[in-house]
Amino acid sequence: MTVIKYSEEGFWLEKTDNTVTIGLSDKGQDDLGEVSFVDVPSEGAVKIDDVLIGVEAAKAVTELTLPVSGTIIAVNEALEDEPSLLNSTKREETWIAKLTDVSSTEFEALLNESGFEG
Repeated sequence: MTVIKYSEEGFWLEKTDNTVTIGLSDKGQDDLGEVSFVDVPSEGAVKIDDVLIGVEAAKAVTELTLPVSGTIIAVNEALEDEPSLLNSTKREETWIAKLTDVSSTEFEALLNESGFEG
């Protein structure tokens, strides 16, 4: 079963079995504007509030932090060469990283689509 949640930081998180894929949501895209550079994360253990990505975009140059803890097992390396993929409407292009060992408590605390503003 797949469950999708949203974070205040502007991410969507899709949980399938024991893997959580995290990507930039419509809200995140609206907040940033056209993305021109992305510093993608490295694989390994991460904690909530760690920096997931550094972004340069039309409206902001910022670091976006993780809404959950876990272990990054894969990153979307295509973003380094094509940061504009984060402006896509397709989840298969806006994903940033795949994580395992995500805290169920942290994941469940995120927003459901119905309660998501933006």
